[in-house]
Amino acid sequence: MERQVDLDKLTDGRRYGSGDMVRADSGGCVGCSACCRGMGDSILLDPLDAHRICACFGVPFEALMADHVALGVVDGMILPHLQMVGEDEHCIFLNAEGRCGIHKVRPGFCRLFPLGRLYENRDFRYIMQVDVCAKKNLGKVQVRKWLGEKNIAVYERFVKDWHYFLKDAGETLLEEGAGEDTRRNVNIYILKQFYLRGFEAEKDFYQQFNERLAESSAVIVKNH
Repeated sequence: MERQVDLDKLTDGRRYGSGDMVRADSGGCVGCSACCRGMGDSILLDPLDAHRICACFGVPFEALMADHVALGVVDGMILPHLQMVGEDEHCIFLNAEGRCGIHKVRPGFCRLFPLGRLYENRDFRYIMQVDVCAKKNLGKVQVRKWLGEKNIAVYERFVKDWHYFLKDAGETLLEEGAGEDTRRNVNIYILKQFYLRGFEAEKDFYQQFNERLAESSAVIVKNH
């Protein structure tokens, strides 16, 4: 979700597209797992993240919520995030060797790091966060290669649509002066539609997502 930050202090000051080169390559993070520790509730899962992890383990989302995923409130919306465990508060999927146990299906937040996204004008650009990666002298890599998404255009459309759907839903509730019960019901509806209901593995995820997004927008979002 959106954060109010001083971009001049936290980034290199540039805006990137998926075809641009950026110094983000950590060389496989060999010997380092610093960004997998102490992240609190910040590793949010979007519907694609949840779908990929559930498909990897062959379990429904409810199974992940038993001990791997928790719910938290972000900008008034209830969203799932990966849990941190142990005295060092490491990601629950970090293995004994200090490596990601779900690297092939790691969340978009993890794929992106140390990059971030700047959302503006119903779109977004990538930004390079400085001094957040423990590795020094990061190598140059193309943004799309760093993300590792086969169809970057479709993926970026999904990211944008999901972000602004949540933003519009929150603003609609605020504008209507929705009470606690209404807010709770809307959040439960979103969780059911995009997480608990699951997506069929044999069908295209993005098509299923777009259908549910259109349905949910008609129900929740108004005048956006």
